[in-house]
Amino acid sequence: MSRPSRVVVAGASAAGLSVAETLRREGFDGSITMIGDEDSAPYDRPPLSKEILSGKWPEQRVWLREESAIDALDLDLRLGVRATGADAAARNVELADGSTVPYDELVIATGVRPRRLPGTDDVPGVHVLRTLADARALRAELEAKPRLVIVGAGFLGAEVAAVARQVGADVTLVSDLQAPLSDVLGDDLGRLLVDTHREHGVEVITGVLVKEVLTSDGRVAGVRLADDRVIEADAVLVAIGSVPNTEWLGGSGIEVGDGVVCDEFCRAAPGVWAAGDVASWQHPTLGERLRIEHRTNAAEQGMAVARNILGEPKPFAPVPYIWSDQYDRKIQIYGLPRGADRFAVTDGGLADGRLVALYGRDEVVRAAVGINMVRPVRAARAHVASRTAWDAAVSQEGATA
Repeated sequence: MSRPSRVVVAGASAAGLSVAETLRREGFDGSITMIGDEDSAPYDRPPLSKEILSGKWPEQRVWLREESAIDALDLDLRLGVRATGADAAARNVELADGSTVPYDELVIATGVRPRRLPGTDDVPGVHVLRTLADARALRAELEAKPRLVIVGAGFLGAEVAAVARQVGADVTLVSDLQAPLSDVLGDDLGRLLVDTHREHGVEVITGVLVKEVLTSDGRVAGVRLADDRVIEADAVLVAIGSVPNTEWLGGSGIEVGDGVVCDEFCRAAPGVWAAGDVASWQHPTLGERLRIEHRTNAAEQGMAVARNILGEPKPFAPVPYIWSDQYDRKIQIYGLPRGADRFAVTDGGLADGRLVALYGRDEVVRAAVGINMVRPVRAARAHVASRTAWDAAVSQEGATA
């Protein structure tokens, strides 16, 4: 297998940076072109909804690397310009500035963008949270301690609700689910986290959709729910999920679906790979197609792709890892609790909010979740990695509730 001489990374993201760094670390001395639609070099996104939004961190703490470290990678770094097209047969990428970049190997790491409510793109006071600019804008709103309505009670909406309450905002969290977060964590842990928000003064409205965003004098004034209730607001955050950035690949010869469709090696086509939030790949041990929008996966997948470019490809088979910080609770998730049909608390308990829980399906452990128990849940990860038989794992750990 001959080594490529030109690698193009579409996406100046955590995944894209991981690709570039691993290529250099593994001895690749060819050209690496990195394309990013933002003006900023790669930065970390998880702190945007926590430390940056709260003002605890200065913005420079989110940069993934110092400028000198980026320079040492010897990249052809093209920031502030979008990739607008690709041709898998001709092996080139087209950019918004009219230029074309040829490649031997292309890595697509263009991530996702927030899903929006129709007709709200340009309404002052309506926010999404994906970029540093988004975080700045929402933080400026929070300085006035506004009435904030958050549409969507997933991890992002829940994290922002926690920060907003802590800085003094009046927060209403609206979800179309009867039990927010229960679709991921099950009823018991979902209820525990929702109750935590209520204890901190968040109004949680469940089981109803937002029908429209209301405006007054050209600015957001609230939301109307599907049952015609009106919730007044000075600001609205829309946190209803994300859309993979794949439109630019139309007509490229690269298959897209819910993301860039890849095999177990993260390969989408000859000479084309994907990494990070945009990659939909076949997990070889879980036996299902995954697309994971979390920071750890972006870094690990970027490293795997770089090594597969340079050597004999190996399947990418991580134990998925997610974390979320809400008030004084640190939630850590190893594996995939969604869709589990078995649940057992094996350490701690629901009553005090410190626990480790196992989730099972098809008679094996599928996930381990910890709340404020960092070391014990890390130990429980072994059951997920080895797909321990459910009864054996619960017997070994000892269910407590």
